[in-house]
Amino acid sequence: MSVEFNISNQYLRSNRKKGFVSFISGVSMVGLILGVMTLITVLSVMNGFHKELRDRVLSAISHSTITEYGGTLEYWQEIRNKINQHPQVLDSSPYIKRYGLLSANGRAQGISIRGVIPELEKNTSILLDKIKTGSVNLSGSNMLIGSGLALQLGITIGDKVTLLTPEISSSIIGIQPRFKRFNVSGVFDAGINEYDNNFAFVHLNQAQKLYSMKGLVSGIRLKVNDLFQAKKITNEVINNLDKTRYYGVDWTKKKANFIKALNLEKQMIGIILSLIIAVAAFNIVSMMVMVVTDKKADIAILRTIGMTPKRIVKVFFYQGLTIGIVGIVIGVILGIVLSLNIESVVSGVESILGFQFFPKDVFYINRFPSEIHLTDVIKVITGAFVLVIIASIYPAKRAGKVEIAKVLNHE
Repeated sequence: MSVEFNISNQYLRSNRKKGFVSFISGVSMVGLILGVMTLITVLSVMNGFHKELRDRVLSAISHSTITEYGGTLEYWQEIRNKINQHPQVLDSSPYIKRYGLLSANGRAQGISIRGVIPELEKNTSILLDKIKTGSVNLSGSNMLIGSGLALQLGITIGDKVTLLTPEISSSIIGIQPRFKRFNVSGVFDAGINEYDNNFAFVHLNQAQKLYSMKGLVSGIRLKVNDLFQAKKITNEVINNLDKTRYYGVDWTKKKANFIKALNLEKQMIGIILSLIIAVAAFNIVSMMVMVVTDKKADIAILRTIGMTPKRIVKVFFYQGLTIGIVGIVIGVILGIVLSLNIESVVSGVESILGFQFFPKDVFYINRFPSEIHLTDVIKVITGAFVLVIIASIYPAKRAGKVEIAKVLNHE
C-alpha cells in the first residue's frame, strides 16, 4: 500500500466523525449505488421483455419464406422436398396468403387469410398450438380465427361467418364478388395483436378454390435450426433451387423495424438512466471539495514535511476513487440480486398495494421477465467508473494547488 492510499483511507474514516461531511459522503455513495442498481435492473428487465416479445413474434412468423417471382409458386411439393434436403432446415410448409372481409352478426372486419395444411403448418409456426377454445379442425368449410377477431365480431365456436374476397365470379345473375360461408371450429390466442385481431386460417385446398389458385401456393415457409443464420440458410436454399426464378425473405427483413425499435428503445432508456449515475458521480465533486477545504491544514503540514503537490493530488484522488468503487461494487451486487428476483419483488409489492402492474385482461405480457447480459453489466461498470474518475480529478487537483503559506499563517 502506498503512503497516499493509506492517508486517503485515514481521511475516509475520520470523515465519519464530522457530521455534515460524512452525510454528504454517504449521500454520494448511496446515489451511486442506487444509480448503478437501477440501471442494471432496468436493462435486465428490458432484456427480458425484449426476449419475450421476440420469442412470441418469431415463433408466430416463419424464419424465412421462399416464393417465385410473380407472387405464386407452382409444383410446391417438389420444391419443398428440395428445401428439406438442406441440413439446417428443420421443416417447411406451403401457404396461401390473401385478404378478405369477414362478416357475422351484422359486423364486418378486414382480415388476412392464410391457407395451410395443419399437419405441416404446426412444424413451422406455434399459432396452431395456441388454441384457446375449440380445435384445429380445418377440414371442409371450417375456419380458425384469432381471439381478438372473435371478440370484435361477437362470435364463438360453431358460429357461421361469411368471407367476402376480392375475386370475381360470373354466373347467370351477372358478375359478383366471390364469397363463402365458414364454420368457426377454433379460436387461437397468440398474445400478438397483429394475429389475434386480424387473422384467420382455412385449409390450403379451400384457399386455392376460393382465390382461384388451383395447384398454386403463395410460397413455402421455413423453420431453421439457427434463427440467427436464417439469412445465410435462405441464400443457400435459393442457390440450390434457382436464384433467377426464386427469392427468399428471412425474418430479419420482415421484422427489421421491430428489431430496430427494440434496440433503440433500450439505448434511449439506458442513456436516460445513465444520468442518474452521472448526478451521483458528480456529487462526489461537491463532497470532495468540502473535504479538501476541511483538510487544508493537513495538506499544509504534509507539504512542509516534503510531500509534493502530485502526491497530495493522489491522496484525494484515491479518496474519491475509493468511494466510487465501493458504490459501484455494492450497486452491481444489488442490481444483479434484484434482477434475479424481480418477479418475486414485484409480486410482493402488488400484494401490498393491492393491484397489478400488468393486468392479464389488458396486457399480453403480465409479468416482469428479466435477463442479465454480461455486456450490459460491464458497460454500466465501465461508464460509472469513468464518471467517478472524472469527478475525482478536479477536487484532487484543487488540493494540490493549496497555498501552504496562507493556510499556515491563518492557522
